[in-house]
Amino acid sequence: MIQNIDKIKGLINIANKAGYLIIGSDALKGYNKKLYLLLYDLDIGKNTQKIVNQFKLNTDCIVYGIEDCIYCKIVNVPNCKIVGIKNKGLSEEIIKYLRGDYIG
Repeated sequence: MIQNIDKIKGLINIANKAGYLIIGSDALKGYNKKLYLLLYDLDIGKNTQKIVNQFKLNTDCIVYGIEDCIYCKIVNVPNCKIVGIKNKGLSEEIIKYLRGDYIG
């Protein structure tokens, strides 16, 4: 399990309230604007995997997979398996928590 999950939830909540969060595969399919971070559940379907692969291959967006679909809890969207963040500062902070650069 990821450490500091509450901090990550808080940062994603801020991104959502500020309009920097793209939620779900339908919103991300064909999305061609700048994304800094793409978070997805490791248990995704084929169509969502195609979207993940597209971002991995065609953009410089950081793509990060996480087990145990925490996005449903974070964004309060049932069955949410993928979110994108289009704010550099928030993305960098979330990445630090995901990589364990912050302790406690």
